[in-house]
Amino acid sequence: MAFLLRVELPDVPGSLGALATALGGAGADIEAIEIVEHRSDGVAVDDVLLELPPTVMPDALITACQGLEGVHVHWISRYTAGANLSMDLEAVEAFTDEPDLAIERLIEVIPSTFRTDWALAVGPGEDGAAFLFGSPAAPRVVPECDAWLAIEHARSLDEVAAWDSTVLAGSPGSTRSGTPFFVAVGRHGGPEFLASEIARLGHMVSLAASVQTEGD
Repeated sequence: MAFLLRVELPDVPGSLGALATALGGAGADIEAIEIVEHRSDGVAVDDVLLELPPTVMPDALITACQGLEGVHVHWISRYTAGANLSMDLEAVEAFTDEPDLAIERLIEVIPSTFRTDWALAVGPGEDGAAFLFGSPAAPRVVPECDAWLAIEHARSLDEVAAWDSTVLAGSPGSTRSGTPFFVAVGRHGGPEFLASEIARLGHMVSLAASVQTEGD
C-alpha cells in the first residue's frame, strides 16, 4: 500500500540517509523522495513516497521518525495516485502538448503534482464566478468564490463553510485573449500549503495561461 510522508529534517549531510535507514528499519520500502522546501533556518521539508506491507501500520513510521533528532512528521496519508511522484516538468508537458486545452489539462495534473485532493478552475459567469473545469474529486458547486476572481497573486484561501476542514490555496490567471480565470486546490484535513508550494502553483498557472489558445 502506497503512503506519502511529509517530514522536516535538518538540512545537513547525512540526515536524509538517517531518515531512509529509520524508515527502512520500520518496514517501509521507499519509492521516491522529493525536496519540497529548503528553509533559511537550516531545515528541509521532504515528501517521501513509500510502500508499506499490510502488516505494518503507518504509526510505525511516525515512531521511527520521532527517534531521530530534529525530525518532525507533518503528516502521512494514503497515496491513491499510485507509486510515482509527478514532477513539475512532466506536468508542464501534459498541458503544453494540447495548447487549446492547457488549463483543463493543468487541472487534471495538479492533484498528483501538488498532492492535493482536488483542483478546479472558475471563470466569469452571468451571476459571478462559474465552474469551468475540475478534477474528478473536485466540487462542482462552488460557493463563496466570487471574490476569487479579484485576487491578484497566488495565496492561501479562506475556508469555505460548505467544504468542511478543507485547506485551500489558489492562483489567478488570464489567457492571452484577456479572459480571467482562477485555479483553486484543496486538501481535506490539511496540511497547510507551504509558501514554496503556493509559489509553484502560481508559476504553473501562469505557464498554462500563456500556452492556452482556446478562445484566442
